[in-house]
Amino acid sequence: MRRQNHNSTVEFILLGFSNYPELQGQMFGAFLVIYLVTVLGNAIIITIIFLDQSLHIPMYLFLQNLSLVDLCFSTVITPEILVILTSEKATISFGGCFVQMYFILLFGGTECFLLGVMAYDRFAAICHPLSYPVIMKKSVFVKLVMFSWVSGTMMTTLQTTWVFSFPYCDHKEINHLFCETPPVLELACADTFLFEVYAFTGTILIVMVPFLLILLSYTRILFTILKMPSTTGRQKAFSTCASHLTSVTLFYGTASITYLQPKSRYSPDTKKLMSLAYTLLTPLLNPLIYSLRNKEMKRAVVKLWQRKVTFHTG
Repeated sequence: MRRQNHNSTVEFILLGFSNYPELQGQMFGAFLVIYLVTVLGNAIIITIIFLDQSLHIPMYLFLQNLSLVDLCFSTVITPEILVILTSEKATISFGGCFVQMYFILLFGGTECFLLGVMAYDRFAAICHPLSYPVIMKKSVFVKLVMFSWVSGTMMTTLQTTWVFSFPYCDHKEINHLFCETPPVLELACADTFLFEVYAFTGTILIVMVPFLLILLSYTRILFTILKMPSTTGRQKAFSTCASHLTSVTLFYGTASITYLQPKSRYSPDTKKLMSLAYTLLTPLLNPLIYSLRNKEMKRAVVKLWQRKVTFHTG
């Protein structure tokens, strides 16, 4: 009971990049721009797909879900980083840290599963185009999206609750930018071995299994593309898949390094940069990767813009 009372009142200090005070201003400006562009880009994708009926097909509805996850992911993390960069001593309550970690894991885990099912969707569309409408019918799409969100929620609830059941004694300084599991766990004054085994196993399931499925899907896709007689067809298929692979490599690479080695020998600053790669850069790049390389998305933007202009001039 004493431990629970102590943990309910403890307050953590987020150190951020406090050892580089001369760079705080520039970093604040850069992170603010990244956040605004991320919000705008993902909000545009969500809105365009919602308004354009021709985009109400699995490929774009998966993308809409991905943009929603990225928008929420960035919003959970970046405002806190901006506060840290403008504060001499940035603190976060025990409850606030719990909530932030919960949603970081939720949106991160859900994104892993979504990227996996999006790869499966591309595999079905390119390798089995004639049976694609049956393979990816509406009921299948709904189940895959629900699976992504529910799986992320289940793993997150168990992991976050377990992390915050440990006593944290007088250790308060989190040498990180936000409440991510590895740096918070370093402060626990208890044996965390069993949790680390669970977390490692959970990371394998959430990160590596979808990643291996993505590699398998794209291996099959590559062989199918190489058999295409049309050069134009090959280029179009390569273009579609290159977008997804770019996003996947960045996200899975940095996330797996962070969570598969919770007590790694990387310096704290290196860990912070790796965390920023998948929590800030991926949500920023996804809208650019998927929309700028996609003719249908660009066509939908033009069509909605023309409709708006016609409405105002009519």
